[in-house]
Amino acid sequence: MHAHTHNTAPDTEGAVIHWAWAYDWTVQLLTLGRAKALRRRTVALAAIQPGERILEVGCGTGEVALLAATATGPTGFVAGIDAAPEMIARAQQKAERRRAAVDYRIGVVEALDFPDASFDVVLSSLMMHHLPPPLKPRGLAEIRRVLKPGGRLLVVDIAPEMTREGHHARRILLHSAVRTGPQDLETLLRESGFSRIEAGPVRPLPLGYVRGWVA
Repeated sequence: MHAHTHNTAPDTEGAVIHWAWAYDWTVQLLTLGRAKALRRRTVALAAIQPGERILEVGCGTGEVALLAATATGPTGFVAGIDAAPEMIARAQQKAERRRAAVDYRIGVVEALDFPDASFDVVLSSLMMHHLPPPLKPRGLAEIRRVLKPGGRLLVVDIAPEMTREGHHARRILLHSAVRTGPQDLETLLRESGFSRIEAGPVRPLPLGYVRGWVA
């Protein structure tokens, strides 16, 4: 697959969010006003070291990838992909404004335009629930392919068990139908070739995380 550098969305069976203009506000609402804290927590959970190569799949408007770029520093490399051209355009504008060297490009998780074993860390934040069940194993297999030996995947996503406030936020955002969460990915990660797997809540938000390592 070639990188989609033009303003055309690639074919995908996953849900694509085109309203980039409202995305940051929506994430703020979904996280009950804690979007910045969630992004910092996500990067902390990824335990990024200086000089590491990072890929964010489903990067949206690019905020997590920008934080990852700060964590890995000038000797590292950060890329972010999203299926929505509008999201990538907004992410690129942010990177230019902040003078951050992040390689944002249009792409899909089930067909990553990167060589085998080219990343230390792959991040996925609030994206996996947009993939229909048949697409998740394909996406995880691709993530596994681009990770180096010893590399790791971090997924942060909506958890089904949540507080009354969380249910309210999800209903507002039409996420009330989400019945699966990061904990359901553990089996899929094992089947995709990840060895050590950890999972837990991302409190106080209605979210959870799962981490997997490549042997």
